[in-house]
Amino acid sequence: MNTPTIGVLALQGDVGAHLTALASVGARAVTVRRPDELALVDGLVLPGGESTTIDKLLRIFELRDPLQARIKEGLPVYGSCAGMILLADRILDGTADQQTIGGMDVVVRRNAFGRQVDSFETDLDVVGVSDGAVRTAFIRAPWIEEAGRDVEVLSRIPAVDTQGRAVAAAGRIVAARQGPLLATAFHPEITGDTRVHGLFVSMVAGERSRFPATVRR
Repeated sequence: MNTPTIGVLALQGDVGAHLTALASVGARAVTVRRPDELALVDGLVLPGGESTTIDKLLRIFELRDPLQARIKEGLPVYGSCAGMILLADRILDGTADQQTIGGMDVVVRRNAFGRQVDSFETDLDVVGVSDGAVRTAFIRAPWIEEAGRDVEVLSRIPAVDTQGRAVAAAGRIVAARQGPLLATAFHPEITGDTRVHGLFVSMVAGERSRFPATVRR
């Protein structure tokens, strides 16, 4: 099968780290800033950053409507941190004028884990990722407050940490999938663990295999 072309939305956030991670697991990684670039990719990563800023930039760069249209057509999209917020159908603690792209039947709470000073790293088991726990980084991270019946929960915060201490956010959903849409509250690109990106590349390849090349963009 040909190498999938996966774009990284390059309006704000840690674009370079996602490009590097995608390339390391076999994708052709490109930046996306314009509608014509979006039309050429087989999948898209929405990186972390500031969700309200990315929301505004999507409209300024006239990407919001084309992206919503492609998601409805079945474009695989992976949203990390702010990207999770953008993929959610509903958000809590957003700004008054904040909009999402939508597509995932989830309610996401913005900045659920606290401020920048509350950032942390931890190891989490993620459904679909083999060979042990994934090293994850949480930075002003959201969590999924509610998930619809068609949403597959991939990871939750455990009840205790590695030292056996109780965790206040125990049970909160921090990774989920709905069809070709994948979302994580954490940043795997920061820790150097590329297996979540590998999972997304396999999702993109799976979607491409369902359609002959003549009907793909």
